[in-house]
Amino acid sequence: MTRRTPIRSPDTPPGGVSWHRDRILNDKRPDPYQARGKYREPTVCVDCRAVFRRGRWAHGDAPDGARSDLCPACRRIREKLPAGSVTLEGAFYAEHRDEILQLVRHEAENERSQHPINRIMEVEEQPQRAIVTTTDIHTPHRIGTALERAYHGELQMQYAADEYRVRVSWRR
Repeated sequence: MTRRTPIRSPDTPPGGVSWHRDRILNDKRPDPYQARGKYREPTVCVDCRAVFRRGRWAHGDAPDGARSDLCPACRRIREKLPAGSVTLEGAFYAEHRDEILQLVRHEAENERSQHPINRIMEVEEQPQRAIVTTTDIHTPHRIGTALERAYHGELQMQYAADEYRVRVSWRR
């Protein structure tokens, strides 16, 4: 039996396939809110009006005769079970709260414009910190990276080993 050798491309990082791409393709932690099968096309979400068409949820007008169902994000919101969270804390956060939350909302809106089921569920504000919960694991990553790029500080990301969840913490 011969062993297959991966073919390197200019985009292949040293050492082979990147851990991120490999983790996505071989992810053992499926999102329990994703449908087990495909939605029938076209389907429109009864809450957010996103349309399932050509295999994905997108913004747009629902055609006549479209089926009605809840998208995975709206199901998470109804059941109050976030997939991701971002904790913002520290003296710098307390001094620049409005500016930082504006950046958080801007990044989340940019993500949602491309992927309608990736969105903020809730922003729980406290005097010295805020907790932002999301319907997916990509939005917290994007928010944390944007905060670190804009304000520096300390960023930590923890992906759950056995479930579809991420916790991001930023402080300065």
